[in-house]
Amino acid sequence: MTAPENFQPARMSRRTVLRGAAASGVLIGGIALPTTAAHAAPAPRCYTRTEWSARPPKSATQVIGAPDHIVIHHSASPNVTDYSLAAAYAQSHWIQDLHMHTNGWIDSGQQLTISRGGYLMEGRSKSLSSIRNGQNVLGAQTANQNSHTIGIEHEGIYVSANVPTALFDMSVLTCAWLCTTYGLDPHAAIVGHRDYNSTQCPGDVFYARLPELRDRVAAVLFG
Repeated sequence: MTAPENFQPARMSRRTVLRGAAASGVLIGGIALPTTAAHAAPAPRCYTRTEWSARPPKSATQVIGAPDHIVIHHSASPNVTDYSLAAAYAQSHWIQDLHMHTNGWIDSGQQLTISRGGYLMEGRSKSLSSIRNGQNVLGAQTANQNSHTIGIEHEGIYVSANVPTALFDMSVLTCAWLCTTYGLDPHAAIVGHRDYNSTQCPGDVFYARLPELRDRVAAVLFG
């Protein structure tokens, strides 16, 4: 994720279409959406930027409309065995330093981060308040696709290593919350970084588990 930050032309969100389709059971893009009403998934505990002592962004964060896709990333950082909240804070600082100093971005590129211990952290400035308002912030997590996506960074590297249970379980809860907030169908909305850009992210192992992630999110929403 080394592309400079730039604004991409806005794309129309599919949330209104998806909400209507979920109620009627029609096909969208060849995907049969459930005919049962979705359950509202609650927001998981998310540790704010204030709590992990994030630095302010270099310039103003742009609030944009709701996303139509949730992009799954891995941070490509070491697979630590410290699963504490303190380690989650340290990971958020590491990502912010990398994105601001090495990549030259205004802030952390992603909107949300999940640690190997299963802690959900706010990423880019204003991400949490924007989600709560049914909006998003313009990130830098998926080159040329930031105007319509929201990104979740998952601590670790999953090219050959498996995903920790706590991390995966929190990813399910987080994606269910986002799908509820934005009216998204998990089978259509949850994608891997490599689906958009030439990258190994989120790793072969994590990418192979995306069907499981989508199914588990759907079970939360429609089970």
